Amino acid sequence: MATNHRNQITHSAEARFFLRPEKPLHRQYEALRAFFLEGGSSHEVARRFGYSPGAFRVLCHQFRHDREKRDSFFQDVRHGPQSAPSRDRVRTLAVAMRKKNLSVYDIQHELAAAGHKISINALSVLMREEGFARLPRRRDDERPATVKPEAAAVANVKVLDLSPRSFRTRVGGLFLFVPLMREINLTRVLSQVDLPGSGMIPAEQAIRSLLALKLISKERKSHVMDLVFDEGIALFAGLNVVPKRSYLAAYSSRVAHETNLELMGAWFEEVQRTGLKRGSSIDLDFHTVPANTGEEPLEKHYVSSRSRSQKGILVFLARDATERVLCYSNAGLTKSEQAGEILRFVDFWKAHTGGLPQELVFDSQLTTYSHLNELNRRGILFMTLRRRSRRMLGEIWSRPASAWRRITLQSLTRTFRTPRVLDERIRLRGYEGDLRQVTVTDLGHEDPTILLTNNLGIKCASLVTRYAQRMLIENGISDAIQFFHLDALSSMVGMKVDFDLQITLMAASLYRLMAGKIGREYERAQAKKIFRNLLDVTATVVVTDDQVIATLDKRAHNPYLVASGLAETPTPMPWFGNKNLLIRFA
Repeated sequence: MATNHRNQITHSAEARFFLRPEKPLHRQYEALRAFFLEGGSSHEVARRFGYSPGAFRVLCHQFRHDREKRDSFFQDVRHGPQSAPSRDRVRTLAVAMRKKNLSVYDIQHELAAAGHKISINALSVLMREEGFARLPRRRDDERPATVKPEAAAVANVKVLDLSPRSFRTRVGGLFLFVPLMREINLTRVLSQVDLPGSGMIPAEQAIRSLLALKLISKERKSHVMDLVFDEGIALFAGLNVVPKRSYLAAYSSRVAHETNLELMGAWFEEVQRTGLKRGSSIDLDFHTVPANTGEEPLEKHYVSSRSRSQKGILVFLARDATERVLCYSNAGLTKSEQAGEILRFVDFWKAHTGGLPQELVFDSQLTTYSHLNELNRRGILFMTLRRRSRRMLGEIWSRPASAWRRITLQSLTRTFRTPRVLDERIRLRGYEGDLRQVTVTDLGHEDPTILLTNNLGIKCASLVTRYAQRMLIENGISDAIQFFHLDALSSMVGMKVDFDLQITLMAASLYRLMAGKIGREYERAQAKKIFRNLLDVTATVVVTDDQVIATLDKRAHNPYLVASGLAETPTPMPWFGNKNLLIRFA
């Protein structure tokens, strides 16, 4: 049965390709074919393919008399190059070099020296064409002689060099932490914790090495390779050379979570005993260390810097609002553990200070109302935000003007110093008794701020001012990220992040002690500024029979260090032959 081409319903997609050509050149071809081969009339073919009669006659004329027009319908296939000049030019040389057991990289280097430029991919293809298999891994003595990095000695406390000598160091600022840590018995701290160590690198030397990298703001443990020949950091660590990146990166894998908590507790008590005060008000917050890998089975948490939820490790941080120092951390929390972490912090604080924290300040998503009830039952004051709902906002805006009153904030730097407040008592599910709710407007935000607290005696102005100061914990987290590189961790394994956090807490405590010693403009400065202005300094170190003399190079801010008194008296270094450290300024 013949197919009716005029019945569009019976046309397949393949048939419509020929019957209704879309491309101009294809349409011309089909029209000419219908006229010259199928014998259609000029007017019928022109109408069928959408040409005017005159235009189709011109097309037919071009087809009859213009050879280029006829040739334009079909193009010759252009074949690619049948030879590879870049490979053929060096084929003989490359084969001869491969017979000498040279890799494609070695061959490329040799050919470049001879003036032949060729890519690694082209060389790999050439080797396959010539029948050479992939070169097996070679021993060092089988490789050609090339320029290689100089290998540093293996870290070993048994070969620590105590002989008199002098050297230059890039990390002269580290020596200022030695007198600062005079009263901190690191040996006693580590004796309370079962940290891994060996005869070559004891636990104290390993911790000193890791702590040194934090104090000088090295972003990753692999960056220690920049300092393997620097005797200054090795002297601070008490080793002949600082351990390499493989040792430092793997060290935290051997530390259990319970050990991290023990280390944090022992250090917390030690720095408190040596003069780091503890305030009465604590700021709490969560921070997500974003994961850049899909391999680890991690939960998704909100990352504030990226304004989205993604896989990462959730970290709980506590910051002493008075002393402006991070004092507690816990990493690797799951969503089910998130709400209860505040009570674990309270237990930690009580175990190591003998009392409960007086006041906790945090945002609305840190815990639940039932945990707020437990804080209230224990007699702990808290201050937090309440999440706004559409219904709640409707109730707030429906309150009469007489229910509101204006207050004056004492801060002279605030733009909005006279907000309106609505102070009332409420009850919430999961919380026993009344809660104080203070709604604040005219603070520069479109929606009101709703504060919840169990502190019934504090004035509204003091309440608003204190919660605004909670935002300073963001500065502390920012300092931990930018200077101590909290987010630039060597692994997404939770335990390794946890250990890195403990080293960060130790370094943050030392910088806060340093700021207190220096005083003046630096008493409330962040670690980044202290290091950049004061401690990022080179030095000349002279080792004698009984002394180590570190002479810091001249810098504009050295008078602050002189006035701090850190260099006034010699400091014994038990980890370096019990020699006395003397700090001088050029």
